[in-house]
Formats: sequence, C-alpha cells, structure tokens
Amino acid sequence: MLTVTERGRAFVLPLLATALLSACASYSGRDLVPGVATQADVVAQMGAPAMQWEDADGGRQLAYPRGPEGPHTFMVFIAPDGHVRRIENVPSERHFAGISAGMTEAEVLRIIGPSQPQWTAFFAARDELVREWRYCDGGNVMAKFDVLFDGTSLRVRATFSRPDYRGPDSIAPTCGQVPGR
Repeated sequence: MLTVTERGRAFVLPLLATALLSACASYSGRDLVPGVATQADVVAQMGAPAMQWEDADGGRQLAYPRGPEGPHTFMVFIAPDGHVRRIENVPSERHFAGISAGMTEAEVLRIIGPSQPQWTAFFAARDELVREWRYCDGGNVMAKFDVLFDGTSLRVRATFSRPDYRGPDSIAPTCGQVPGR
C-alpha cells in the first residue's frame, strides 16, 4: 500500500514528465509535421518569432533563437499555402559555410538568425561590429561563431569559429554539459 507521500509522487511525477516533454516540444517544434502543421500551429507551440521574412513566392521564414545560453536557433520555413515546409537548427557549420565576405548583415541574419544582444559588440577604433553565436560543433562541443562586420557598411569582413572555453579548467564543455546551466 502506498503512503500519502508515495501516492503524491506517483501522481505528480507523470504530470511533471508530461510538462517537461511538452516544453521540449515547443522549444524546437519537433512535433510540427511538415505539410500538415500551419504557421498558426508554429506560433501556438513555439511562440512569436524573434524575426521573420517574406519570400518572393509568398512563403515566410520565422526565426526562433533559444538563448541566452543555448546553442540553438530554429528557422521555420512556411510554404505559400501556410503550411510548414521544414524546421532547421541553423547555428551549424553547414550554415556558417554560406556566409562570406561582402554579405550584408541582413543576409547573415536570414541564414543563421539573430545573435543574443549581449553577444554583440562594437569596436569604434576598428569601425567593426562583431556578432557572436553559440553552437554545438561537429564534435558535440560548445563553440562560438563570430561574424565581423564593417561598422559603417554592415558588410561581412571575416568570420571565425572557436571553442567556447568556460569554467575554471578552461575546457570547452560538450553540448548539454555547460557549467552553470
């Protein structure tokens, strides 16, 4: 026979697990089925996008950065008929490879979404704006990707990646093992 405390746990733990799973689903939109889910479903599950763009064909692109410490930004691509085409986590080496010198800030943001405000710095002496994104590199290690823009034209000067060294041991943690989170 279960005690009152055990019965409470038996009732509360499944509810907590359900709440956590639904929170995870809304984080990435993984339950949104392409071709079936609509933009309204996306907003209901993932919230309002941080940025959005209109495509020439009538489709839309919605950006969902999941920070401030998280290495994910999900782009939801909506077809002209209002249904989800696909969802991608865009801070990745594949997407970073599409960024080159001369691109505008707007073009970069369309590829990898907004960086967190605290990860943007302006260096007046160099007339340079630097935006930074955290991401999981190919080895599942936390890393940073920086884009250096000309401060006047807001065109890409250079990009680079580096491990996201944190903690007293100066070791880049594996994704999901970030100290202090």
